[in-house]
Amino acid sequence: MSCSLMPLTTSDSVRSSHSVSTIDGMRISLASDSLDGIASELAAEVERRGHSVTLYGALAPGDRADWAWCCSAAARDVAEGRADQAVVCCWTGTGASIAANKVAGVRAALCTDAATAAGARTWNDANVLALSLRLTSRQVLTEILDAWFSGSPSTDPEDAANIAHVGEIR
Repeated sequence: MSCSLMPLTTSDSVRSSHSVSTIDGMRISLASDSLDGIASELAAEVERRGHSVTLYGALAPGDRADWAWCCSAAARDVAEGRADQAVVCCWTGTGASIAANKVAGVRAALCTDAATAAGARTWNDANVLALSLRLTSRQVLTEILDAWFSGSPSTDPEDAANIAHVGEIR
């Protein structure tokens, strides 16, 4: 059994994973294996920032909520161009990041603070944010998302070489 590949639509701002980017934001796939901690607030916080969301796992009633299934489904959206980025969550964030990183083309970063999120976007060109439902408070979530969504990849040739090499590792 695997996560549904059909996204859940809960409002006009939640779009199909086949939607195109809009001028006001990006397409973000969200996955969580439970509704603990900040999980229930995540979609609203991402939408508030002008992004459309596709939901997986516990965020999508009826979807398989196991971390390996739902987090890899959100990561696949990024790898296959249905989403610009993804945010994946589980109790520690570790399983979510492991599952996402198994998807070719994904660079998931487990971030517990804004500085780590900023660095992951800048130096690692991370395209999937992994969060711990246990550690991430509402305030820390806001700070992490601020850093994540305002970040962009470094143009330094050394950083670009590292990212290219990561893509070649098998």
